[in-house]
This record gives sequence, C-alpha cells and structure tokens, in this order.
Amino acid sequence: MNKNQYKEKAAALTAKLTLEEKIGMIHGAQLFQTKGVERLGIPPLKMSDGPMGVRQEFYPASWKTVGNSDDFVTYLPCNSALAAAWNRRLAYDMGSVLGEEARGRGKDVILAPGINIKRSPLCGRNFEYFSEDPYLTKELAVPFVQGVQLWDVAACVKHFAANNQETERLWVDVEIDETALRTIYLPAFYEVLTKGDSLTVMGAYNKLRGEHCCQSDYLLNQLLRREWGYDGVVISDWGAVHDTYLAANSQLDIEMSVTYDFDSYFMADPLREKIEKGEISEAVVDEKVTRILMLMMRLHMMDGQRKTGEYNTPEHRQKVLEIARESIVLLKNEHHCLPLSVEKTKRVLVIGDNADMLHSNGSGSAEIKALYEISPLMGIKMLLGGNAQVVYARGYCRDEEEASDDVNWQETSLENGGGRVGSAQETAALAQKRRELRREALSLAAQYETVIFIGGLNHAQDCEGNDRPDMKLPYEQDLLIKELLAVKPDMIVVLTGGSPVEMNAWISDARAVVWSYYAGMEGGRALAEVLFGKINPSGKLPETFYKTHTDCSAHCIGEFSGEERVSYKEGVFVGYRYNDTFRVEPQFCFGHGLSYTEFCYEKCRIVQEDGKTFVQCCIANTGRYEGAETVQLYLAPPNLGKKEPVQELKGFDKVFLLPGQTKTIRILAEDCREGDMLRVGSSSRDIRWMGKI
Repeated sequence: MNKNQYKEKAAALTAKLTLEEKIGMIHGAQLFQTKGVERLGIPPLKMSDGPMGVRQEFYPASWKTVGNSDDFVTYLPCNSALAAAWNRRLAYDMGSVLGEEARGRGKDVILAPGINIKRSPLCGRNFEYFSEDPYLTKELAVPFVQGVQLWDVAACVKHFAANNQETERLWVDVEIDETALRTIYLPAFYEVLTKGDSLTVMGAYNKLRGEHCCQSDYLLNQLLRREWGYDGVVISDWGAVHDTYLAANSQLDIEMSVTYDFDSYFMADPLREKIEKGEISEAVVDEKVTRILMLMMRLHMMDGQRKTGEYNTPEHRQKVLEIARESIVLLKNEHHCLPLSVEKTKRVLVIGDNADMLHSNGSGSAEIKALYEISPLMGIKMLLGGNAQVVYARGYCRDEEEASDDVNWQETSLENGGGRVGSAQETAALAQKRRELRREALSLAAQYETVIFIGGLNHAQDCEGNDRPDMKLPYEQDLLIKELLAVKPDMIVVLTGGSPVEMNAWISDARAVVWSYYAGMEGGRALAEVLFGKINPSGKLPETFYKTHTDCSAHCIGEFSGEERVSYKEGVFVGYRYNDTFRVEPQFCFGHGLSYTEFCYEKCRIVQEDGKTFVQCCIANTGRYEGAETVQLYLAPPNLGKKEPVQELKGFDKVFLLPGQTKTIRILAEDCREGDMLRVGSSSRDIRWMGKI
C-alpha cells in the first residue's frame, strides 16, 4: 500500500474506537509499552532501548529486571565506533543486526539510533552519537535505519533536537540561530526521516527557544509536519512532557515516562478529562491514533505477514567483529612500534583497569545484557595462546567501585533537572591504593620487553545524565602513563572511551597510541588483532580530538552545560569547522587515522556528469600490508565569508587494497557550485589534492 492507502485504512479503524481506547494508545501503559485494543485486533506497541543492542526485560511497572536467561543479546559497538569505521555498508549491517534482534525479542520499536551532533567533548552521551559532522552522521545513520527497518521493526531516531548536554537536560533552554540549527543540528534528522524513512522519531528533553522539544510548535508542527511532510510517529523521551494542552495540540503522538502512574500521564486521564470538558478537541487524538495505526500497518503488526527475527546468531557476532576491526584508530606510530610480532613476543605485560573491564552493563539506557564480552586482556591471551606469557597489572583503580543493586538508575532519572556534571570522589584511601598499584606496575614494566597500557574512560564518565567537568583522564592515569613511559619508552598506549581525552601530559613521550571506542562484544579480540598485525587498522576519527576542552568552540565561544540557558554563540563553527578556520591546532584532527601501510593519491580530477560533480582519483597501496584508506572530500567556498567555515566534509569513500594494488574511485561532491574548491585527503588536515570547479 502507498501512504494514502495506509492513511485511509487507519482513519477508518480510528473511527471505530472509543475515546478511552484511543487515549490508551497514546501513552505508556507499561514502562515500554502502550495499550492495545483487543476487540479490534490492535496490539500494544512494544518498545525497547537501545543503540548498542536490545535492552534486557523489565517488569511492566517497576525498574527491576525480570532476570531470566532469555534476554541476553548481541552487544554492538557504540555509534561512535561505527562512525570511526567510515563504512556505509557496515552501518547497514549493524542496523540490520539490531533490527533482527529487536524483532527476535518481540519488539516493535527500537529506540535508536542517536544522531545528535557532538558539540562538546564533555557530553556524557557522546558515545551514543556518530560525529561532530552532520554529513558523516547522515551518511551512516540513513543505511543504519534502513537496516533496522528491514525486519519489520521501526527505528526511533533521537533526540529531536539540539540535545547536546546532560546537565539540567530536562529544563535547559537552547538559544541558537536559524543558520546554525539548519546547517549543523537538523540535516541528519532531515535525511534520516525523509531519505531514510525512519518510521518514528523521539523528541528531546531540553527546550529550544523557550519550548520543550516534545511539545514544541516550531519543531513538531511547523518544521517536522508542515515543512518536511513527515507522517511517522513522534514519541516523547521518557518524562519529557510537561503540559497536557501543549502536548495534545503539538504533533507528539505517544507520551512515555519513567513513573508507574500511567493513567496520570499528561496525555492520559488529564487529556481525556479536558476533551470531555470541551477544552481540547478529540480530533487531535484521532490524528495521533491514525499515525500509530499507520505505523502498525507498515510493520505488518495486524496482517500476519510479519518477519520473525533472531538474536544471538553466529552471523551477528561476525558482523560485530567486522565493525570492531574497522573502528579502531591508530593515532600515532613512531619508529613503527606497531604492529607487534606474534612470533617474537614471548612475555607481555598488560597494564590498566580497562584491559580487564567489561563495559556492556553500564551507560544508562544504552546498557546491554551481553551474551558475552571479550575484554582486551582476554583478546590478547586468546590471540597469543600458550606460546607467550601474558601478565596483568591493574595499574590504577576507579573511585566509583561500590556495590550496585537491581534498582535501575532510571527510577530517579527525572530528579535534579535530569543530569549533572560529574566529579571525582578522591579519598586518602583511594590515593594510597593508587600509589601501590602504580608502584607495582612500574616495578613490573622494567622487567618486560613488551608492555601494553590499556586505559581511558568507562561508563562512569560516558553515561546518560552525566557530563564531564573536563577532558582529563580519570584515576591519575596521566601520572601513571608518564612514569611508565619513562621506564619503558616503547610502551604501547591504548585508550578506550566515548569522547576525546587530554593527552598533553605524556603524548610527546609516547611512540604508539591506539584509540578504541566501545567496540561491542568482540572489541577485545579486534584490538588484539590490530596490535599484533592480524588486522591493519583503518579507523578514522569522526570528531576532533582537542588538546584541551577550551580549544572546542562550544567552550571558548559558546556556552556549555548551562543550567537554565545555553547559547550556541559559535554558530556553524562546530568541531573541525572551528579549528580549521581559526587555525587552532588539535591533538588529532577530524578524519585522522594511520595505517600499517602507505597510500598514494594519483591522477585526481573533477568529472561532471548528468549535472553532478565527482572527484575521480587513483588510490595505490604502496606499502607491505593490505589495508583500507578512507578518502575524504572537503568543499571550500571561493570567497570565504565571516560566517563560513574554511571547509566542510561533502563526500568520502573507503577503498580496500592489497599491497601494490591500485583502484580508481569516484566521490560525489554534494552541495557544490561553480567556483568552489574541492579538497581531497586522508584527513581534514592531510590534503593530498585540490581542484577548482
């Protein structure tokens, strides 16, 4: 059926419903479920988090987990890891894995992907998002959503819109000019909702220009419905609705929350009472229900033709491994310290809490009940087998090590504005314990030929409801790394995290540095394969790695983490757009990522066909290893205005080459015009060719 046929059929069914039945369909009747209408064969709508896999089961009216053994799932890499792979095919594959597992678990809507722009490196949910760049975000999010919806499951792209901090996320009011909003923060949503045809979208917690996003006339009525023509379902974030009249008369379709008083939600009994009193028209509810029924028809929820789905399949685990392999970024490799030799390595010392830590069960609504997770330490031991001795020293300890209970954090997630800036909890006992662990690691490091440090962040920092105070590594890791490098100058430094960290204290001393976002259940295996040369790293940074957070425009020009209001004074100068235009040197630039081999760019030229502009290049692998290069295309305006960045990403292609092999590629240059300069390179600051249209 086409859209008009869906709408006609859904409207006819809506006309058969009572007001009470319709009200039950537009708000949560359980924590992740609405009401159905059994007499007409209308099922409830079942939803689940999240972006890194289908979340475990909770009781209908309690944030306590059911605890059965049937909800273990495939633990996917985070969206930042997927973005670091710069691979559209893998984005589709990852979406397909998530969609099939959601369908296998009986879900109708999967609350993913998150596509908010990484405005600041301090936002606690950055690991759930793709990039600081709207083009890269939409190029990966569109196939991701298409992969999800292949399985008769609706993607729910989030959080619409300008949701870029966790501090006071329920009430903070974003002030932003229209140009910046439409250039940076909205394009990915537009592409995913129109070209990607995401069947649902989640509103954000924050305000935009004085209106809460989930009841915003500008965002939902004027922009989403009228201008973009979107006819999918709009779902609130859990607890993001604050007014019955505004919500009912906006284009919000379903209100969800974290509390158990389901009939007291703003679009529950309070809305029914206002309709019965004539204060609100019943027609607004009819519109919402019609869209919900259209969604159910598109998902084949009532016609018996729905796909079944599976979860925890070997094929899913293989896809996770492929994504993890391509997501790892080689930041630095002086003197060719990497790759390490499997044959020559006999004794290895692995240092760092993250080497032995599992990350799947943290991170707020992105938490996963993983079937398994391979830690870096396990990955190294698995790869080396019994022919090498692998010794582990923790090196440092966390300050949040305390017992947890089965009561989920969401129980109180609407308190105190919904979020805060995290802070360290240093004590004399912790300081003493860290000194002892550091002393042990330094003593052991002097005795081993091969030393690998694995540290970084964890989900105490990268977490919903939490923003970091700065970019510094927690737990005195800077001191530990610096002292270890003094003892072992060729130590390999591996960092894991969801956002950039400061490296000033030791980066000039380190010869080899590897970055890994949270890479899913096979992340430890993929990391070991990269370190020991089984896999050639091909990841590229999807965001700028600043030297310090004050080099980020959100902090040095705009405002971040405001409690009542935050002003995006930096406008369009977000991420590399700011650093490249104003010549602020990053630690590692947007698009950066090294390889164990070398790539040569040859015979680059501009080709125009059928009204489109392409750059054609020959890419040659001139080194000894097979590998992949992501060729990036940036557009530079001919006459730079005061409010224009010096360049913007407008195309990319990832090419896989054997040693000595050459391939010719074409990259479409989007949004270009006569006189523009096209720049082709290996990163935003490693430009290999320039040509003028």
